[in-house]
Amino acid sequence: IPAVFELHAEELLSPDGSGPFHDHGRERRNKLTKDILSLLDKRSHDVHIFAIDKQKLASEVCAINLDYDHKIPYLVAYDYLLTHINWFVKKKLGRSARGMLIIDAKEQFHPDIEKVTRFRRLEDTAAHRIKWIVEFSYPVDSKKNPMVQLSDLVVFCAKKFFEIEAGYKDEYPYEAKRFFTECFQIIDCRNPKKTLVKRDGRNMEHLNNFLNTIQVKPSRQWKRKYGLP
Repeated sequence: IPAVFELHAEELLSPDGSGPFHDHGRERRNKLTKDILSLLDKRSHDVHIFAIDKQKLASEVCAINLDYDHKIPYLVAYDYLLTHINWFVKKKLGRSARGMLIIDAKEQFHPDIEKVTRFRRLEDTAAHRIKWIVEFSYPVDSKKNPMVQLSDLVVFCAKKFFEIEAGYKDEYPYEAKRFFTECFQIIDCRNPKKTLVKRDGRNMEHLNNFLNTIQVKPSRQWKRKYGLP
């Protein structure tokens, strides 16, 4: 491993490999990718992915006023993931469990993120406030945090899979399509909840419907296309 190494999915999976992966063969890099993703199962890490179709987001109307611009995917995803993680900690980890959120914060969204966080924790109706996430930690040094690097690989592979599913990568050869589908299968096996967590509260059915409409979902027969079990 090179000194000061940091795993970047784009370097690992670029056509010829770049950065520390330059000139490493595709087969070797593909195997490394799957080996790294397999850590999710070996270490019992769960994954949840909320992927957004930007075209649907641009055209869909949200019939409820939000405290942020609902046309910005980053903010929509952050708001929803608060709902999901709060639900997961409460329902799946036991009464004494509490969660800490670490995000790859983008500076241009700091004020909005803080506003959303404050509303969900302190200003929302008492019965619907976020109570099981108790710490919000913003930027971390990804070079020192293997989980952030693993998350980058998970997101990259999932994005490629959804682009292939949606027909945006038809020029990819069959082998590439199958590879990213195999990667997504590893990831999907560690996703304990495939459906959205509904948000409770007054008029929240409008938000739930909006999120369900803009969410990217795999087709029902996505494994069969490539002969996966």
